[in-house]
Amino acid sequence: MMDLLKEYNRPNDKINELVKKGELISIKKGLYMPGPKLNIARPEPFLVANHLWGPSYVSLESALSYWGLIPEKVYEVSSITTKTSKEYKTPIERFSYFRAPLPYYSFGIKRVHLTPRQVVLIASPEKAICDKIIHTPGILLRSQHQALAYLVDDLRIDEEMLKKLDLTAIRSWIEDAPKKASLTMLVKTISGL
Repeated sequence: MMDLLKEYNRPNDKINELVKKGELISIKKGLYMPGPKLNIARPEPFLVANHLWGPSYVSLESALSYWGLIPEKVYEVSSITTKTSKEYKTPIERFSYFRAPLPYYSFGIKRVHLTPRQVVLIASPEKAICDKIIHTPGILLRSQHQALAYLVDDLRIDEEMLKKLDLTAIRSWIEDAPKKASLTMLVKTISGL
């Protein structure tokens, strides 16, 4: 915004005026999007999530839903970050961020074009499942029966979708991942389908 308003002596006053007029929506200090009075396409919530708290990528239920792995509609955008976990309630959406350690954080991230001008970072289907297992308190996958029940009954992922996952990628992440035993059981379970 400061680049656009550099000719103003007090650009913050102009920003506040635009927010009051409904021409801008304040997402957080320093991050704005077009308001309802402007006839400009709004950024996708996933793009806002990437910029709101970063570095981060969209994952968990948001990515699982995006890739069509779970049937439920998701009402908040969940992301993984290298920073501390955080939650934002904004005028457009609720955003939550969960911390993952390096180098595990950097695996399985895809760049996806949501529109010709909006590119977001999102977990691959494999990484979204791993992130979900890692970030769900109390989930320790100790048997193939338990792992399959979690994936199919709890998350409601179709077995045919599970068969299409890249297990080589997941295997390559396990050494650097939290909950190594659960992710190893995940791979063993899907391999047996």
